[in-house]
Parts: sequence; C-alpha cells; structure tokens
Amino acid sequence: MIKFLLWLLLLFFCWPLALLALVLYPVIWLLTLPFRIVGIAVEGVFQFLKAIIFLPARLLGGASTK
Repeated sequence: MIKFLLWLLLLFFCWPLALLALVLYPVIWLLTLPFRIVGIAVEGVFQFLKAIIFLPARLLGGASTK
C-alpha cells in the first residue's frame, strides 16, 4: 500500500517519471527473475548439505531442533 501511495505522490509531482516507472517495472521484474530462481536453487542446495551434515547427530539421538 505504501508503494502505491508513493507512486501516486510521484504521479502528482512528476507524471512522466511515474509513467516511466510504471512501464519499466515489469521489464525489471523479468530481468531479475532468473536471479531469484538461482537464489532459490542455491538455498535448497545449502539446506540439503545442512541436512546431510547434521544427519549423524540426529541418528545418534542429538538434541532435536524445532
């Protein structure tokens, strides 16, 4: 909601810049999409490695982390 209000404020003071931001937002979103997908994949790999490292402790009855 705050982003919308800031955009309305920008629209009031400088409407060409606000319209440019409105047009460029989907383009920027599409350009950053691959980086977000890679970030999700890397986070999954790190979680998998963490699970492998802590597996012996869990099997031996270590303290459970909830």
